[in-house]
Formats: sequence, C-alpha cells, structure tokens
Amino acid sequence: MINEQYKAMLQGKSVIRQLSEFATERGKEIGYENVFDYSLGNPSVPVPSEFNEGIKEMVDTMSSMELHGYSPSVGIASVKDAIAKSLNERFGMNYTGNHIFPTSGAAGAIAHAVRCVTKPGDEVLTFAPYFPEYNPYINTSGAVLKVVPANTVDFQINFEELDKMFNENVAALLINTPNNPSGVVYSKETLTKLADYLYKKQEEYGHDIFILSDEPYREIVFDGVDAPYVSKFYDNTLSCYSYSKSISLPGERIGYVAANPKCTDAELISVICSQISRGIGHNCPSSMMQYGVARVLDKTSDMSIYEKNMNLLYNELTSLGFEVVKPGGTFYIFPKALEDDAVAFCNKAKDYDLILVPSDSFGVKGYFRMAYCIDTEKVERSLPALRKFVKECYGR
Repeated sequence: MINEQYKAMLQGKSVIRQLSEFATERGKEIGYENVFDYSLGNPSVPVPSEFNEGIKEMVDTMSSMELHGYSPSVGIASVKDAIAKSLNERFGMNYTGNHIFPTSGAAGAIAHAVRCVTKPGDEVLTFAPYFPEYNPYINTSGAVLKVVPANTVDFQINFEELDKMFNENVAALLINTPNNPSGVVYSKETLTKLADYLYKKQEEYGHDIFILSDEPYREIVFDGVDAPYVSKFYDNTLSCYSYSKSISLPGERIGYVAANPKCTDAELISVICSQISRGIGHNCPSSMMQYGVARVLDKTSDMSIYEKNMNLLYNELTSLGFEVVKPGGTFYIFPKALEDDAVAFCNKAKDYDLILVPSDSFGVKGYFRMAYCIDTEKVERSLPALRKFVKECYGR
C-alpha cells in the first residue's frame, strides 16, 4: 500500500512552485520577458569564473576514479579541512575537518542535523516568517515543527512568544539568518539574547538544546550590514550551509553541516551524519562538486545586482505607501499587502503579470514575498506595472 503520509503531501504542493509554474505558462502566451516573476528564489548571477575554470582543470588533470568515484561516507578529507580552515579564518572558530560533513545543499544539511539531535516526538521551534519547506524537512524526520509567531515590527525574534511556547520537549531551534522571506539579518543583540535564554533552558530542563542554523544567504548582505556567525554565540550549534546562493550553484546541491567544536559530542556529529545517510539515502554530494567548491571557498558571485534590485523595489514600494522592513540581505523583500487577505492581493496582481507570493505559507498573514533575483532591467520594467496595479486596485 502507498504511504498515506506522502500521499497526503500531494495535496499541499509548494505555493511558490505553483506560482512559478503559472508564470512559465503565462510566459508561453505573452513571452516570459513580459511576466514579472518574483516567485522563485533561483540565483540569477553567474558562478565565479574561477569555479568553471577549476572544473575544467580538474577534468583535464585528475583521474576519473578520483573525480567521479565514490567519496568517503563522511566526505573528502581535504575538502573538509579546507572548509574548516576557511570558517576559522573568517569567523574566528576552531573547526577541524572532523567537524564538517558535506551534504546535498542546505536541505540535506538540515535533514542530517535534525536527525542528529532529536528523537521522534521531540519539538523543533522555528520563527515566523519561515521557509515553508521546513515543515517536511522536520515533520518527516519524526520530530514536530512548531512555529513561534512573528515580531512584525522588525522581524527579529519574538522572545515573548518563544517563552510561551518553550517546554521540556523542545530539542532544537531552527533559525534562518539572513532570513527567507523577510531579508532581515538577526542582530548581535538578538543572538546574544537567544543564546542566554537557551543556556538557561538547558540548565532548567537538564538536557541539550541545539540551534540548527540555516545559513544559505550568509554572504548576501547589504550596505555594510553585519551578519553575525551564529555559532560564535552558542556552543550547541550546527551550521547548515549551501553554496547555492553564494556562488550560484543551486542545481549542484552542495553544502555542509558544521558542528561547533564546543557542542556536545562534536567529534561524533560527522560520523553520526554518515550513519543517518544510510537510513535516508541522502548521501554525500558528488566528488566533483566537493573538489569544485573547495577551490572557491572565499569567492562569491557578483552580489551587487541583488542590492541594486532591493533598493529599486524598496524605494518604489515605500513611495507607494507599502509598509516594509528594509532587507539587510538575501534576495527577498517582504512588504505588507494593501489588504488583509494576501492571497486575494496576489491574485489581483496576476492580472498585471506580477507574480507575488502570499505570506500565509510563511507563517504570517497579510504580507507577500518578492524574490528579486532577476535582471535589473526586468525589475525596472516591472515598476510601471506595480504602479498601475496599486492605483487601479487600491486607489494609490
């Protein structure tokens, strides 16, 4: 018999994917260049030239077995060492390669990390607004995801609501900074307060409480905004990273889990992850991709386009009377809709070929997300459509 849990999931398809598919179909009618598709967070800037050059060199110089063979179940040692060295130099940490576990992107990293530190029935808390795919990531692991309501003033952590929801069954917090969908970066003050709170809760309940830090947008920050490294604040932190955004490699599915060297059983996390892989079939990424990213660990794609697009949209939205917290990073902006029903708002926008994502699936009512990882020229052409939409539908 077909598994009923996954069968039921077919009725809950990603709203973001549905809107992206709608945009594609609409593009067949009027030309995709005329559809202002802000649905999908698919990086649009090229990979660093050094990455492509490195891949070509490896193909020409490395043996087929080395480049295309199975990697060790815990990842390639030289790659793990290189990642640890880079993190230590950038963030003042003390990782060794033994603390690094290569994964198939941030999704793979979270899949391993949550299974490392929870057992079935444990609770994992996350903070709205949050990436909707956290629901299957956590709930299919046997743990239970619960969502702390948003602080809509600035989208920092809502500590009052966190305290209401905290209980002895909480094994981990899943946080995302810089944040999808808000673009907000958690401040040092927020992370210090969170760490102090969790240290007290560990003592109160007598068991470890982990932070699973989802960090794929760590390098995309604007205007000198400081994006603190979460593991610096709290020992029991597993950093979940992806190169999808920083070097525009989403289709290659390459990332890692980095266990804070001070966390409980730090030396075992990577080998435990290799055992988790045996159960979920979510094995190490390809050898080629591991070697490939190791050559560009301190490089990024040209991120300036994202900041330029953000400023264009932020200035236009605020001039039209939208309430919006200015993003500190990522390639998302999260304005308040001009009516309480965000779904209705976004459906009306479709008539102007504006593809916006309603906020309901992000755990907040009455907002919408725009993924502005598109050409600046297209952002500029979308502004008249946005003005027309707002004027005709809302009289502004």
